[in-house]
Amino acid sequence: MSHLRSNTRVGVYVDVANIARNGGYGMRYDVLREFACRGDAEPVRLNAYVTYDFDRAEQDHEYRENQNNFFSMLRDFGYKVIEKHVKWYIDDKGNRFGKANADLDMAVDALLQSKNIENVLLATGDGDFTRVVQAMQNSGCRVEIVAFENVSGELRREADVFMSGYLIPNLLPSVQASKSGPSWGEIGSRVRGVCYMHSGKGFGFLRFMRVIDTDLWKVDSRQPGSPYEAVFFHDSQLPSEVNYRELPSRNIILEFDLAHAENGEDGMQAKNMTLVSPQRRPVVNSTARTEETQEKSS
Repeated sequence: MSHLRSNTRVGVYVDVANIARNGGYGMRYDVLREFACRGDAEPVRLNAYVTYDFDRAEQDHEYRENQNNFFSMLRDFGYKVIEKHVKWYIDDKGNRFGKANADLDMAVDALLQSKNIENVLLATGDGDFTRVVQAMQNSGCRVEIVAFENVSGELRREADVFMSGYLIPNLLPSVQASKSGPSWGEIGSRVRGVCYMHSGKGFGFLRFMRVIDTDLWKVDSRQPGSPYEAVFFHDSQLPSEVNYRELPSRNIILEFDLAHAENGEDGMQAKNMTLVSPQRRPVVNSTARTEETQEKSS
């Protein structure tokens, strides 16, 4: 993973609509900036591409106020807000529909501006940006992708670094976390991580990013300077949607409370685990299914 330093020039390009409708609604843009500029890298460009419906704004006071407040917040964090206005059309059947796609603007800006940038972060999961990533890499840029749900597999593979937004500390506030509670990574706090080892004997270990730091490649928490922590868990704490046979997995993202390890042992233990991504139906326990079948047959 990238190893950013203070002399690295960074560009951040956010497809706001794509992020918001694919799991990232409520994302903290100040934390995204912190992640992109970790190691005191210099933010040369911070662009947020938004859509704005003038027709709706004329009729809906709350929409107008909310959008303007959101845009002001982005500017406070140093982002340039690039508005793409919704245009309305009538189809062959007389139905009215709106279009506002900022992809082309974002792609062109990223390509042109990356000539003066060493590291680019694209906040989007849209596979249409795959060729853009390749072009910037060919000009000497390292490209990072941050996204949440519905991320193009091709885009993920093409990036120099892909990081799920769920795993970046505090980027997306937890619904269950208390605002007055412990900070991310402290005992009693609620964090997100992935299972990197499972014993097959009723327990495993999770890994979560404790702090935003430069050495993201040090995924072994035992390495000096690693920004990650390891957490023990019992299978009994797994959410009903997850079968232990699926673990370990980098794709299954879990949210959990950090607690002291039981029986006086060192380290931390995960409690109150929930599935964050991918969302799916609970797994039916095979034993329970057998008992239910036998009960019906009798």
